[in-house]
Amino acid sequence: MIFIQINQEAGYEYDIHSLVKAFYPPENISVCTMEKEVSEPPLLWIDVDYLERSIAIAFKQPAHADEKGAWETVRRQEVAVDHGNRKETRNRLKKTLYQLLSDFTGKQLPWGTLTGIRPTKIPMTMLEKGNTEQDIVAYMRRTYDTSMEKIALSIEIAKRELGLLCRLDYQNGYSLYIGIPFCPSTCLYCSFTSFPLHMWQDRICDYLDALDREIEFTADRFKDRYLNSIYIGGGTPTTLTPGQLERLLTKIEQCFDLSHLLEFTVEAGRPDSISREKCDVLRAHGISRISINPQTMIQRTLDLIGRHHTVEQTVECFQMARSLGFDNINMDIIMGLPQETLDDVSYTMGQLRQLKPDNITVHSLAVKRAARLHMFQEEYANLKMVNTQEHLDLAARVCQEMGMTPYYLYRQKNMAGNFENIGYAKTGKAGIYNILIMEEKQTIMALGAGAITKFVAYQNPSEQTAPAAVRIKRTGNVKEVAQYIERIDEMIQRKADLMSSIYGGS
Repeated sequence: MIFIQINQEAGYEYDIHSLVKAFYPPENISVCTMEKEVSEPPLLWIDVDYLERSIAIAFKQPAHADEKGAWETVRRQEVAVDHGNRKETRNRLKKTLYQLLSDFTGKQLPWGTLTGIRPTKIPMTMLEKGNTEQDIVAYMRRTYDTSMEKIALSIEIAKRELGLLCRLDYQNGYSLYIGIPFCPSTCLYCSFTSFPLHMWQDRICDYLDALDREIEFTADRFKDRYLNSIYIGGGTPTTLTPGQLERLLTKIEQCFDLSHLLEFTVEAGRPDSISREKCDVLRAHGISRISINPQTMIQRTLDLIGRHHTVEQTVECFQMARSLGFDNINMDIIMGLPQETLDDVSYTMGQLRQLKPDNITVHSLAVKRAARLHMFQEEYANLKMVNTQEHLDLAARVCQEMGMTPYYLYRQKNMAGNFENIGYAKTGKAGIYNILIMEEKQTIMALGAGAITKFVAYQNPSEQTAPAAVRIKRTGNVKEVAQYIERIDEMIQRKADLMSSIYGGS
């Protein structure tokens, strides 16, 4: 355990916790203002004191193993700050803490002090303002201690994203997310809003009824806007029967004008949920992009993490989809899965090379609080999970050999190796929605249990270029399926109220 005591709450607790956790992934991190009793001495005690014109950070360790309560300061640094400038204060606090942690542990993090999920927003914003690549490098090195390799990667992706997003009308366009929160089984590492299908089969029609209500509301309120992309995710959307998929896709076509649609993705996901009949339905409705996600091509790992499908099923589903004419197929893999070696990753990438998908998304395992892997830590304490730059370089090299380039990037809390998730795609096959959800350039209406709508409002709606957003507002639906069904009117009203506060009108 690592204990962090602050002399007052100043709003930087999340930043402090995230940065320390990045250096000590297995440890429990406690941040509080009060000194508290602990059953055994923590690995490290950190004091953070907000003073009138500075912040002081001290690292302490037990002075003597046999003397309870005796602590010795082993590192201390104080940095001058202007508390009126929160952004600059936050950056200075994190940089000072990072330097102390790096000196204390002998480690450096590839992303430096950056703990947010959207690192490419920094170079993208600077490029839009006319800054040069040299300006971006200097700023990210000076402000965040980011490595040259990650800076170069983020600039490359930001430039590619800007090239793709120039096709969109940010102000008058919008995108649509529809969540299907059911799965054949729950994976060991999963923390998404998903529920075992067998428990909810009798209520799926009720769920679709509620979705219909949200679809109708959204289509009416956005009838004067252009729908640019649709993403049906989950969960696993293909847990729906062919008839249920037909019903959902028909409803979408009946309610929305799809003439401005650039992309329609259905995350088929689990091979054990895919059938020819379901793929026929998707093809009949013109779905332009699907995902068939193996996560790994090592069978023993699939068994361990609770993926109830075989490697052979993955191959068969992919080949079937290709034979039906799907020409934009994404496949997800995860680095750092329990017990996997670098050789296992190499084997998985070799199998994907033979299949020749159009996109590959390389995830670094992130174990969230809601995942079984976190909730039952003692049960899984002996599982070895390793992710290194060598793993990511291997995946990047194979993707490049397959004619793919990186086009979007995001990070998550508690990622294995403190790295990132990267989407690779062949020319013309990049997922537009994936970029939009990360870069927050366009309103995304999100429907279904646990879905979070993101309204992006602009200062100059008449301009065709991308001005700075005035504000971004979010509203979320309840996660539990029964609650979503019963409270659908409330979910719709939440959206209506927020839309009125942002755009005006009824």
